Amino acid sequence: MMRYGTGMALVLVAGVLWSFQGLIIRQIAEAGSWAVLFWRSLGMVPVLLGFLVWRAGGSPWPAIRKVGLAGVLGGLGLIGAFGGAIYAIQATSIANAVFLFAASPFLAALLGWAVLRERVASQTWAAIAVALVGIFVMVREGLEGGALAGNVAALLSSLGFALFTITLRWRRLDDTLPVVLLGSLFSIVAGALLAGQIGQPLAVPVTDALWSMFMGAVTLSGGMILYTLGSKVVPAAELTLLSNTEVMLAPVWVWLLLGETASVGTLLGGAILLMAMVFNGLSGARRLAQA
Repeated sequence: MMRYGTGMALVLVAGVLWSFQGLIIRQIAEAGSWAVLFWRSLGMVPVLLGFLVWRAGGSPWPAIRKVGLAGVLGGLGLIGAFGGAIYAIQATSIANAVFLFAASPFLAALLGWAVLRERVASQTWAAIAVALVGIFVMVREGLEGGALAGNVAALLSSLGFALFTITLRWRRLDDTLPVVLLGSLFSIVAGALLAGQIGQPLAVPVTDALWSMFMGAVTLSGGMILYTLGSKVVPAAELTLLSNTEVMLAPVWVWLLLGETASVGTLLGGAILLMAMVFNGLSGARRLAQA
C-alpha cells in the first residue's frame, strides 16, 4: 500500500511536469495548433499503452473496454481540452492560459450540478463566485490586449477537461488512464482531420514534431501516470491544491528562461482565481475530515 506522503510527492511532481508544457510549446517555431495536437498525441499513445500493458500484466483491452461509453465521451472531451490548451498557449501569455485552465474544477462542479444533479456545497458556490471575478478580470484585459481568442480557447480547454471529469463521475470510473489513452487516439484523428480541413500541414519541421512528441510522452503522459498513482491515496479535495504547482510554476519558467512577463491584470485575476481554488480545496479537505 502506497503511503500518503509518497502519493503527495507523485502529485506534486505531476504538476511540475505539466508546468513545462507552455515553455515547450514556445519552442515550436512553425507547426500550427492542430499539427501540434497531432504530434503531441502521437507521443502520448506508446507511453500510456505501455504503462497499461505493464500494469495489467498483459493485454490492456479489458481496462479500456471497462470504461465503456463514459470513456468514449470523456475521450472526446479531451480533444477540446488538449486542442484548446495548445491554441491558448500559442495565442496568449502562458500566465493567462494556465490561470484560466484553473477554472476547470469550478466548471466541473457546475456541470455536475446541472447534468448529474450533484449537490454543490455552499463553500464551493462562494468559491465559484470569486473565481468568476478573477476570470472576468483576465478576459476583460484580453479585449484590450488582443488576446481574446487565446482566452476563449483556454476557457474552452477548461470546459473540455470538466466534461472529461463529469463523464468519469457519471459512471464512477476510478481509472482515468484508459480514458486519456482514448483521448489521445481521438486527438490524433481530430488533429489530422482539422489540419487538413484548414490547409495546415502535418509535415512540420523535425524539431517541431520532436518537441511535440516529447511533450506528449514525458510532460503530459508522465504527469498523468504520476497523478493517477498518487490519487489512489490522496483525497480529491487535496489533489486540486497539490496540482496547482502547474499553475504557479508555468509562468515562472517562461519568465526565467524567455523573459515573458505577465500583466497586472493577469496577475490580479490569477491571484483571485487561485484564492478561490485554495479556499475550495481547504473547505473540501475539512468536510472530508469531518465525514
